[in-house]
Amino acid sequence: MLGLLLGLAAIIAGNMMEGSAISLLVQGASFIIVFGGTLGAVMLQSPWKIFITGIKMGRWVFVTPHIPTQKLIYQITAWSSLARKEGALALQGQMMAHPDPLVKKGLQLLIDGCSAEKIREVLEVDISSYEKFRFQSARVWESAAGYAPTIGILGAVLGLVQVMQNLSDPSKLGTGIAVAFISTIYGVGLANLIFLPMANKLKMLVAQQITLSEILVDGLEGIARGENPRLIENKLQGYMV
Repeated sequence: MLGLLLGLAAIIAGNMMEGSAISLLVQGASFIIVFGGTLGAVMLQSPWKIFITGIKMGRWVFVTPHIPTQKLIYQITAWSSLARKEGALALQGQMMAHPDPLVKKGLQLLIDGCSAEKIREVLEVDISSYEKFRFQSARVWESAAGYAPTIGILGAVLGLVQVMQNLSDPSKLGTGIAVAFISTIYGVGLANLIFLPMANKLKMLVAQQITLSEILVDGLEGIARGENPRLIENKLQGYMV
């Protein structure tokens, strides 16, 4: 939020220093053309489920989801100690109480006596599917960043068409041209100040979630092999940065 406010403040301050009124930057028609046209283009290219998920993920930029990396490492270490003392069946209660479907699935495989290799093979399918879907959803904003400047130019051309219709009144030409190019400002501004930064941050957050899943797989592998809990913890701590 601070980054967004700083960017907007810099643009508005620069505009005022050039002697332009803030009201000149507020054009409802230009905003409708750019925002609506960009939204329509993104909807056209994206499957509905990916589009809706991408829009919902947008709130992650301002309310960042918690990535409990250290907590998971402690949990895996505790599971390892419990399984070593009482056997894998002792993890049944842990599996039932955990809210994460991937954790439940991994613990169930461990309780069922699957090998470390089989646990990784099964869980990596789920992780790969999740990663692909979430990255495609994040790219909804990246696509918007690609379309917005072009739609902005389209809005500017439409504005210039209106200007050409008023050539008989020279007093309106300057203001009309300025208003026409506001569409270009909206297109380039939305793309580079909002849409593209959002897409990049969302992809970074998805990558962090995938790292969390990799920690889970490595930890469950260690438990399945009967490794020392302290060794498992030391290995997983390597993911912390």
